[in-house]
Amino acid sequence: MKKGSVTIKDVAERCGVSPSTVSRVISKSPRISKATTERILAVMDELGYYPNAIARSLARNKTGTIGVIMPTTSEEVFLNPFFPEAMRGITKAAAKTDYDILLSSNSEKDEELKVIQNFIRSSKVDGIVLMSSKLNDECIEYLCEINFPFSLIGTPHVHSERVNHVDNDNIMAAYELTQHLRDIGKKKIAMIAGDEQLTMTHDRVNGYKRAIDENNLVFNKDLLFTGSFDEETGNKYGKIIAKLDEQPDAVIITDDLVAFGAVRAFEDLGVRIPDDIAIASFNNSVLSRYSSIPLTSVDVNAVSLGYSSVELLVDAIDNNVRGRKIVVPYTIHRRKSTEILMESRG
Repeated sequence: MKKGSVTIKDVAERCGVSPSTVSRVISKSPRISKATTERILAVMDELGYYPNAIARSLARNKTGTIGVIMPTTSEEVFLNPFFPEAMRGITKAAAKTDYDILLSSNSEKDEELKVIQNFIRSSKVDGIVLMSSKLNDECIEYLCEINFPFSLIGTPHVHSERVNHVDNDNIMAAYELTQHLRDIGKKKIAMIAGDEQLTMTHDRVNGYKRAIDENNLVFNKDLLFTGSFDEETGNKYGKIIAKLDEQPDAVIITDDLVAFGAVRAFEDLGVRIPDDIAIASFNNSVLSRYSSIPLTSVDVNAVSLGYSSVELLVDAIDNNVRGRKIVVPYTIHRRKSTEILMESRG
């Protein structure tokens, strides 16, 4: 049976129940037992049935709502300035295209797929925006399999020809940031990267390695650190770097929030910025500009990323477009943490 063409009758026949029972499960009726509900939901997944396929075929039944899937618990996400900025772009584009937003509220980490399945089963949304991309991403696999409209902020590890996505050139951004540090005389450059399961992290690490190689510097795997996108990660690795016998003279950090933690560790341990170690980061948050030591940082234009993700999603919903890509330009802002006060556009 071809997924995407499955009907409610197919589900009912496989379960040995009436179509009305399946409809009640979809609408979360309390009249259906938990056991029956779980059995029907399992068969829906097995057959690839999702009720919104019918809703989209009838214009009058469109929800007028798009779902936005946050990568982890909302409490943690909104501590990082990137996500509120991206959401600003999403809400602006949604308003322009007359869509409301349903924001996921994950209570546990890595629960994104369950949220997506709930949105689709309950016919809550016409399409979905994913705000991050992982290696072996089960959400992308699922949405591609059932051909449900979605867009991605980031670059898919696979299925790029089937995924509408918007991203920066993260490889070149990291390359240019590393090159900048080399240009000001730095020779031993460390990197504190983010979650190694994210495609963005892999791209930025690859750009860093490429610049190291092309400048005839030695790549030292012991100077490449990966972790979470939070201040604690920066503080942890900042302490490790500060206590190395042969301390690096520069460090690239793939997020401003992580960089703040590293700065705090360096200051606590008497490491001077930029005299002892230069710091370059990503996201160009407001705090990076007005911190005690203003940070050299890459502005990824998060608002534009968010805005474009909705444009891509609407194109998927209305025109059945798949595989469209938008590249948003980045800007490197050079500040006191690397001693050069000027801007260079990438």
